[in-house]
Amino acid sequence: MTYVDDTRAKRNVAVLVLAQAILGAQLPMIFVVGGLAGGQLASNPCLATLPISFIVFGSMTTAPWISPLMQRNGRRFGFFLGAFAGAVGAAVSAYGLYISSFPILLAGSYLTGIYMSAQGFYRFAATDTASEAFRPKAISYVMAGGLLSAIVGPQLNKLVSDAFVIPFLGTYLAIILLNLVGMFLFLWLDLPKGSRSEPQTQSVKGRTRMELLRDPRILVAIICAMVSYSLMNLVMTSTPLAVVGCGFTTDNANDIVSAHVLAMFAPSFFTGHLIARFGVERIVSLGLVILALAGGVALSGVELGNFYLALILLGLGWNFGFIGATTMLAGAHRPEERGSVQGMNDMIVFGMVTVASLASGGLMNCSGGSPVEGWNAVNLAMVPFLVLAGGSLIWLVRQPKMAV
Repeated sequence: MTYVDDTRAKRNVAVLVLAQAILGAQLPMIFVVGGLAGGQLASNPCLATLPISFIVFGSMTTAPWISPLMQRNGRRFGFFLGAFAGAVGAAVSAYGLYISSFPILLAGSYLTGIYMSAQGFYRFAATDTASEAFRPKAISYVMAGGLLSAIVGPQLNKLVSDAFVIPFLGTYLAIILLNLVGMFLFLWLDLPKGSRSEPQTQSVKGRTRMELLRDPRILVAIICAMVSYSLMNLVMTSTPLAVVGCGFTTDNANDIVSAHVLAMFAPSFFTGHLIARFGVERIVSLGLVILALAGGVALSGVELGNFYLALILLGLGWNFGFIGATTMLAGAHRPEERGSVQGMNDMIVFGMVTVASLASGGLMNCSGGSPVEGWNAVNLAMVPFLVLAGGSLIWLVRQPKMAV
C-alpha cells in the first residue's frame, strides 16, 4: 500500500478549522438578530427576514466571480477579501441601525454575503492538498470548526446585542472585530497559489458548465446540496420570529439557534468516516430523512422542547446532506474544472437559499393569522423539496458508474 503524506493538508485543515470557529461565529449571530432587526425597521412585517435574504443573495452573486478569482490568485487572497467584506458589511449594517435605515441595513447585509460566500469555500480549500482518502475527513473537520462558532456566536450575542440603547447595534460592532482579528489566520495557509502557478492545468480544457451539469453525479450533488442548505435556511430564518412570537424570549431564541448550530457541526468529526464506510449516497439519504423528521417535530407543537428538538434534527440533517453532497461534488470533477464547478455549485445552492430565506419571512408572517400557523406553513413547505432530492438520489444510483 502506497503511503500518502497528508501533513500539509492537515496543517491547512487546522487553520481552516480556526477560521471557521472565529470568523464563522458571525453568521449565527446575524441569523438570530437579522430577522428581528428587519422587523424593527421594515414597514411591512412580511419583509422582516429580508436582511438575511440579502446576505444569502450576496453569497449567491459572489460565488460565480470569487471562485475563478481564487483559481487565479489563490484561496488566501479570496479568504482575506471575504473577511474584509464581512467587516465592512457589519459596519454598514451598524450604521443602518444607528440611523434607522432599512435600505442601509440591507446594503450591509449584502456585503456580509461576500464573506458568507468566501467561507463556503473553506470546505473546498480543505481538499486542495488532501489525498483522496483524506478528502472526506478534511471536509468534515473543517465543517466541525463550526462547533466553536455555535458556542461563541450566540453566547457573545447575549452579551452584546443589548449593550447599546439601539437594539442589536452591539452585535454588528462585535462582528467587525471578529473579522479584523480572524483574517490574519489565513497567513498560515499553505495552499496552491492559483492556476498561474500551475501551468499544466491551463493547457487542459475542462468541460463547459452545461457539460458539467449533464454529469449525473455533479447534477445530483448540486440538487442535494441545494435542498439541504435551503431547507435548513428556510426553517432557521423563521425560528427566532416563531420563538418570540410564541411567547418565549430572545435569549431562548439564542439558545435554540446555538443548539441548532452545534447539531450542524458536531457530527462533522465522524461524518467523513461514515461516508468512507457506508458511501456518500447513503449518508446524503440519511440527511434527507432527518430533515423530514425535523419538519414533523416542528409541526407537532410549539413548546420550547419542540423548537429545540426540531432545530437539532434540522442541524443533523443539514450536516449529513450538505457534507455528503460536497464530498460527492469534490470527487466528480477534474482539477482544471475546480473554479467553474465550485462557483456554479455555490451560485445555484445559494440562489435557492436566497429564495428560501425570502419565502421564510413571507410564510412566517403573512401566510396565517398567528405565529403558529406561519410556523406550520414554513415546515410544510419542506415537503416538495425533500421529494425532489430523494428522487434525484434514486435516479443517480440507477445510473451506470462514470469516470471523471
